[in-house]
Amino acid sequence: MMAKILMITGDFTEDYETMVPFQTLLACGHSVDAVCPGKKAGDKVKTAIHDFEGDQTYSEKPGHNFTLNADFASVDPAHYDALVVPGGRAPEYLRMDADVLAKVKHFFDEGKPVAAICHGAQLLAAAGVLKGRICSAYPACAYEVTASGGTFAEIAVTEAVTDGNLVTAPAWPAHPAWLKQFLAIL
Repeated sequence: MMAKILMITGDFTEDYETMVPFQTLLACGHSVDAVCPGKKAGDKVKTAIHDFEGDQTYSEKPGHNFTLNADFASVDPAHYDALVVPGGRAPEYLRMDADVLAKVKHFFDEGKPVAAICHGAQLLAAAGVLKGRICSAYPACAYEVTASGGTFAEIAVTEAVTDGNLVTAPAWPAHPAWLKQFLAIL
């Protein structure tokens, strides 16, 4: 069965963590609606490329423009089978949007598959859905995972972890493991 997937993203989302899952899921035959609060289908979000170059944290460079294909205001999460939450800087401010948090919470309330990567855990923590859950994320988000009642999975940057309907990973080098595990629960 092909799934209808919602991707919630925003300006300065991580380039690979947005484009790669979007294109991969489409290539596998799923439909993906990419949305951002305050934007409509055809609008773009700017992306940022986060790289691991030996510094104390990731470096950040301008990425591509990513074209949204659905209107945030009109999407009803009840019409979707699964959710994808990319990382980057977008989750940092998207977590302050009550409608975003309500949409995220819906997927957990209904037990639908959710894939979050890197800083995407910030949205999950803010939505209050991590209590009792195992969640990986970029290591700088470990505090938010544990402070919201989750257990931070400290795994290699190339690995992912599945806890029930939730698949998480530290960053884009985990795409093969993260997407494979997500596809397995769809």
